Amino acid sequence: MEVRLARVFGKVLREYRLAAGLTQERLAHETDLHRTYISLLERGMRQPSLATIFLLAKEVGCEPHKLIEDVQKKF
Repeated sequence: MEVRLARVFGKVLREYRLAAGLTQERLAHETDLHRTYISLLERGMRQPSLATIFLLAKEVGCEPHKLIEDVQKKF
């Protein structure tokens, strides 16, 4: 379950990032995270903290709860 949840989060994050017209590099720069970490999140190999979810949501132009709702819908 945990692995599947991480994969779904990564897919949703990637969709939002692309819709916002951001590269992984730009998203990493804007959130002060490493590009490799963004890649790991998108591939479902890492799970973000609550603080990271808030940072990512802000930069991709959505509310944190919307990001989580979309993950829940696809899970």
